[in-house]
Amino acid sequence: MVGRIVRAADFERVLAKAACSRSAHFAAHHLPATPSASRWVQKKALVSELSTGVARSCPPPVEDSVGSGPSAAPVGHWLGLVVPKRHARRSVTRSLLKRQMRQLMAACAERLPPGLWVLRLKAGFDVKRFPSASSSALNAVVRAELALLLQRAQDRVA
Repeated sequence: MVGRIVRAADFERVLAKAACSRSAHFAAHHLPATPSASRWVQKKALVSELSTGVARSCPPPVEDSVGSGPSAAPVGHWLGLVVPKRHARRSVTRSLLKRQMRQLMAACAERLPPGLWVLRLKAGFDVKRFPSASSSALNAVVRAELALLLQRAQDRVA
């Protein structure tokens, strides 16, 4: 299963590194790390450090139990997508591109090293050649290019 990157700080960390693979329309960025903790989890940790302690008969809060927090995060894959409006003007096109990016990443996740992954659309597709966002021709081109992109990323990162 591939998780999603949702925090802007995680996107910034991954995009600060150079792309590990590029194609005509896409770029793949990788950072061998786990997502950062949310502010709420960080605040909770600070409060628990400053408290006078918890009675021994009380069970620990769910947030403090084993398996929670950024240090105990399981090794896995997290995916962030960047599909700017300037490269895909219609929302239906952006949505279909994101769906294909997620599906292909899920299919290739076993072969890729764990960590934070960001797939970025860096150039738009020709509207004259692909007038419909749901055309089978566009879907085939996008899937082939993304498969090649992730294959190159696997070879370079591994």
